[in-house]
Amino acid sequence: MLCLKEQVKTIEHSIIKQVKLRKEYQELTNIDGIGIILALTIMLETGCINRFDKVGNYASYCRCVNGARYSNGKKKGSTNSKNGNKYLAWAFVEAANFAIRYNTTVKSYYQKKLAKTNRTIAIKTVAHKLARACFYVLRDQVPFDVRRAFA
Repeated sequence: MLCLKEQVKTIEHSIIKQVKLRKEYQELTNIDGIGIILALTIMLETGCINRFDKVGNYASYCRCVNGARYSNGKKKGSTNSKNGNKYLAWAFVEAANFAIRYNTTVKSYYQKKLAKTNRTIAIKTVAHKLARACFYVLRDQVPFDVRRAFA
């Protein structure tokens, strides 16, 4: 285990040395659950945030929302399940797991969702909230406010 930790640390150090966070992405590291590596992943996979008109477009690109067709209140099929960026989907799910572990507000939101549904859907709702928060942090250059995101 110690050998693996040392190897991971070496890989992270070389990645950080080669790729620097751009100025607009520095604020991502202040979001609970997002560290340097996840911030780098989000930065590199997102590109320019201005290419997304609305927050829903960004959340859809991150695979944080389900695509489904409904008619007369009944689900008729799912659509576009593989559209979007799978690496951003992974990054936000990882960030959600860490945020649940280290932030009490996010944890209470997660537990409230978990009481109503299963674990996977509860994690994805937290990931969706984090993706939306990241969009506003990147677009408007404002600091992350956990009370605003998880109210």
